[in-house]
Amino acid sequence: MLTFFAVALRILVNPLANVFQKRICAEGQSPLTANFTVYFGLSFLVMFRAWGISWEMFPWSFWCNAVLIGLLGACGNGLLVMAMQSGELSVLGPINAWKSVVGLIFGICLLGEIPNGIGLTGLLLILIGSYFIIGFDPVSLRFSRSCFYRRDLQYRIAAMVLAAVEAVFIKKIILCSSPAVAFILWCWSGAFFSLLILLFLEKTDWRREWSKMKVQKGMYLALIVSVGLMQLTTNYVFDKIPVASALALFQLSAVLSVFYGWCFFGETQIYRKLAASAVMVAGSILMILG
Repeated sequence: MLTFFAVALRILVNPLANVFQKRICAEGQSPLTANFTVYFGLSFLVMFRAWGISWEMFPWSFWCNAVLIGLLGACGNGLLVMAMQSGELSVLGPINAWKSVVGLIFGICLLGEIPNGIGLTGLLLILIGSYFIIGFDPVSLRFSRSCFYRRDLQYRIAAMVLAAVEAVFIKKIILCSSPAVAFILWCWSGAFFSLLILLFLEKTDWRREWSKMKVQKGMYLALIVSVGLMQLTTNYVFDKIPVASALALFQLSAVLSVFYGWCFFGETQIYRKLAASAVMVAGSILMILG
């Protein structure tokens, strides 16, 4: 029952976090600043929980995995926010279903999680649905190659790949600790690397960024809470079921992403995107069954 509740909450808060990210960037906030702020806020909130943990008992390989999830998470989330800045939520949300494909590949290589024919059929449906989300031209009724040159899709796909690989290492940490410990390390390591990315890749006018953050403090608080809930529930589900199945299950939020894109940002071609998302959801269900 708790796993079902965690999955349902994860499906709900993930697209909400994307809405908050897109709204913050629409007001002119730097995506990399927003990325660091979320990690920093969460790092501060988990400080009290970290005091009672015996960190010295964990082996060297554990800390190597912690560094990897921080690096992968900071880069992936930074790219995600950059994608949301200019892309459509109703497009970028559903194509996150590709994450289960990447997660399956790395799950096979690193965790020995082998799918059956039903799971592979689900992967095929996910790819078919994504074709009608990003590659289908409703005017010519053909595949449009221009989708490969869209910067928002490039950022989103790169973020998705990094997040899928990150998921495998998060599970490796969970297997030798707990979902709570993995969450704390995700926050701290992500804050460290997101700060490095911000300092090295962007010349930031801190006064301007700070003034915008004060205006958007309510939106930032909502983003921090939604991202925190998303990662906590993700870790809990990873502790209960295989990575590829969990990532597939999370794709049920695709329909919500399409709806939120239409509701909050007035995005168009909603029926085609909903139909394609339904195909991808069907593929996700098959992956779960497989």
